[in-house]
Amino acid sequence: MPEIKLDAVDAAELAEILQFLSQWLARDPARLGDSFGEFVGHPAYGLAQLRGDLERFVFLLGGSDGEHLFGPHPPSPPHPQHPGETEPGPEGLQ
Repeated sequence: MPEIKLDAVDAAELAEILQFLSQWLARDPARLGDSFGEFVGHPAYGLAQLRGDLERFVFLLGGSDGEHLFGPHPPSPPHPQHPGETEPGPEGLQ
């Protein structure tokens, strides 16, 4: 495999973008999961697998220590409540 060199600043920026995407995917997995499932066309690769891949790339780029890759997953970001909602919806019960 050929060697590819990436400037440290570019690697950091790429890692930040990948983390941003992973956090966005965790924000509303019910709605995004349905759309992603239709796009992929097979249930074997879902949002959890995509987020895992993104986080591994972040680790390989030096954007994280990889601790969460080798242990329990950190909790997903909190879901915003809809106006008038007093308890988290079904997506908040993960």
